[in-house]
Amino acid sequence: MRPSRRAVLTTATAAAVSATSTASASASAAQRRRHLRTGFERLAHDGYALLDGQKVGIVTNPTGITREVRHIVDVMHADTRVDLRAVFGPEHGFRGTAQAGGSEGRHDDPATGLPVYDTYLKSGRPLADVFTASGVDTVVFDIQDVGARFYTYIWTLYDCMEAARLAGKRFVVLDRPNPVTGRAALGPVLHKEFATFVGRQPIAQAHGMTVAELARLFNGEFLTEPVPLETVAMSGWKRSDFYDASGLPWVPPSPNMPTPETALVYSGTCLFEGTNLSEGRGTTRPFELLGAEGVDRRWAAAANELALPGVRFREAYFAPTFSKFQGKTIGGVQVHVHDRAAFDPVRTGIALLVTAKKAWSGFAWRPDHWIDKLTGSARVRTMIEAGADTDEVAAGWQEDLAAFRRTRREYLLYR
Repeated sequence: MRPSRRAVLTTATAAAVSATSTASASASAAQRRRHLRTGFERLAHDGYALLDGQKVGIVTNPTGITREVRHIVDVMHADTRVDLRAVFGPEHGFRGTAQAGGSEGRHDDPATGLPVYDTYLKSGRPLADVFTASGVDTVVFDIQDVGARFYTYIWTLYDCMEAARLAGKRFVVLDRPNPVTGRAALGPVLHKEFATFVGRQPIAQAHGMTVAELARLFNGEFLTEPVPLETVAMSGWKRSDFYDASGLPWVPPSPNMPTPETALVYSGTCLFEGTNLSEGRGTTRPFELLGAEGVDRRWAAAANELALPGVRFREAYFAPTFSKFQGKTIGGVQVHVHDRAAFDPVRTGIALLVTAKKAWSGFAWRPDHWIDKLTGSARVRTMIEAGADTDEVAAGWQEDLAAFRRTRREYLLYR
């Protein structure tokens, strides 16, 4: 049966509209990519005027790059308009050679000859003494964050701000995109008695802020006294933008954060660090692959039955090359996000904990209750132990989250 002329025209029109819509969306994304400038790009474009006459030190790591993938330390060191005197390395180190829980120590950078000071696990007066010994006037911060409270670079930011205040130094934050958008804060808020280096202050598990916004929040709400702070905002970034809209190259901020897709799930699935299941370290898909010995297809089936928005779960088998279950083939799930705008990573992480406990009799928390440090209180753990479902657990943090969202609003820089 031949199709009617009307059917052919209708199909052709629909295809044209779809193509136009897709082209328009692509053009819009391309336009944003052309117009986005990071804090460093704006600083350099202005001839480093903000640093004029200052002896400068910079807290950074491999993510501190230009869109031409040159490291900003190399760029600034070669520019006579900047008096760059020192580099300060966080966890994993300035050049990123150390694994989780490690750093590179004090050394001279082979490429520039600059002294590199180690900030990892230093805070307060000991870190202030490092800034004093370096001889700098201004401490600059430029590190790519991933949007989760327990990612330690934002607490390096906090500790460095407090130490700069103690040492009488000026502090400048160069902004970069939140790769998972800045649309909303999600998840439980830290309770102060659970403060550690994976959460110094009461912010939400997925904070929905950029590092410059966080610096403003820290300065206004949490530091003992404010530090002399300047923030260099991005231009052309929208709160609804995912990382690919930026046009910036992705450099793994840490060894187990290989892609922006990892960052998308991390604020939820990192909770499995607090259990006896693998969170996927030692695989090519950390935080997307989760599992343990004895886990089978029932976990993926139980998780899929919840019909969580924007995500599906695949029965998966894998053998981590290091960390939990090194060299052993284990079963579990792979997290597949198919609609990132609808996806809620924290709620998904809770749902996976709830279903893992029901589907696998071997489920257990880490004996040190690390889960409490990650979620910010004992509430999530004790509710799941008591048999609460995902909705009940999520209801437990709504009051704290609403209060944080109100506070957060005052410090936002972008629409």
